[in-house]
Amino acid sequence: MTSATSPRPPGRPRSGVNAAVFAATLSTVQELGYARATVERIAAAAGVAKSTVYRRWPSKGALIVDCLLDAFGPPPLGGADRAEVLSSTIHWAAAKIAEPGVGDAFAGVFSDAVSDPALREILSSRLQDPYRIALQEALGEPEHRVLFFIDVVTGTLLHRMGMTGEPMAAADVTALVEMVLPHFADGPA
Repeated sequence: MTSATSPRPPGRPRSGVNAAVFAATLSTVQELGYARATVERIAAAAGVAKSTVYRRWPSKGALIVDCLLDAFGPPPLGGADRAEVLSSTIHWAAAKIAEPGVGDAFAGVFSDAVSDPALREILSSRLQDPYRIALQEALGEPEHRVLFFIDVVTGTLLHRMGMTGEPMAAADVTALVEMVLPHFADGPA
């Protein structure tokens, strides 16, 4: 090693920690269920110290929200018309919720937020708001109509996951699109 090159510090490179923790979060939630997927178990599965997780996320809920943001990524808001944008958004949400661990994590953090106002604020501001704002801009819809769209679609998808333990079948997603489009496809009421 030359004097200009310093040795790499021990441990996992910082840039890979989030990816490792997010992957471990989803696999742990899928394997053990949301309630049993503790920060300690997630950290162990990621190969990092529990303190490493808590330095980045103050709670399991905050970790799950960021994990979901990473899993969902940006919504596909392109399309030839409003109906195509809405349809692709519903199919995208259904596909993401069907990914291993994602639906379980989403349903778990959503359920915890019902009785935890601080978590509800994190879930609303960090997860729902960016997608709501993107849909409002793409569709020219007022906030209350986009929130209703999110409630109907996400609520239906999570309800199916919670009641059956399985994501919604493709034929049912298509039926959901057909039910939702007439209400939203023509634009603001």
